[in-house]
This record gives sequence, C-alpha cells and structure tokens, in this order.
Amino acid sequence: MTREEELKIARIAQVCHEAIRALCASLGDLSLAPWSEAPEWQRLTTIDGVRFHLTNPDATDATTHENWLRDKERTGWRYGPVKDEKRKEHPCIVSFDQLPPAEQAKDRLFRAVVHALRE
Repeated sequence: MTREEELKIARIAQVCHEAIRALCASLGDLSLAPWSEAPEWQRLTTIDGVRFHLTNPDATDATTHENWLRDKERTGWRYGPVKDEKRKEHPCIVSFDQLPPAEQAKDRLFRAVVHALRE
C-alpha cells in the first residue's frame, strides 16, 4: 500500500472517530477522546474498520460490528458489563442484534462515513 493510500485511510479513520465521538456526546457519553488524544489501540481499531470497508464495500452494519468484534477478540478483549480499558472488557462484545439501538447507530454511522469519503 502506498504512503498516499495509508494517509487517506488515516484521514477517513479520523473523520469516523470524530463522527462517533459527536454521536456519543449527543447521547451524553463524553468518554471518547479526540482523535489526537485517543489511545493508539483505539486509533488502530478505527483504521482496521476503515480498511475493512474499503475492501468489503458491500459489508452490512452487522458485519461492521463483526469485524470490530474480531479485532477486540484478537487483541484480548472480552465481554464485561462496563467498558474497562485496563481489564479489556466491553459491554458491546455481543452480536449486533443484541446491541442497543444507540450502539447499532455507531456501526451505521461508521459505515456511512467510510462510504462517503472513499473516493
């Protein structure tokens, strides 16, 4: 992959992150840091999601979440009732259909942003 392609993916990932952060803030969740302050693991997860959608343009909202789940499992995360970065626990480590509507909206938004910016 060229440097230019890597930069494009990083720019799309930043927009995705900030869109999700704005959605979270609108729901009263202010826990997501700006892209420039986000931990590396979080930025890498977002970049992975962008790559996934660029190579799988027909992926659904549910497969967006499945890709996120694979990334979490690969990096040692497991289900927990509350997000805990130190223990690597997350309440969204469930199937897409078990997610609350607000969490499903994140997958929809992420997918839409990647598709809007892919060209």
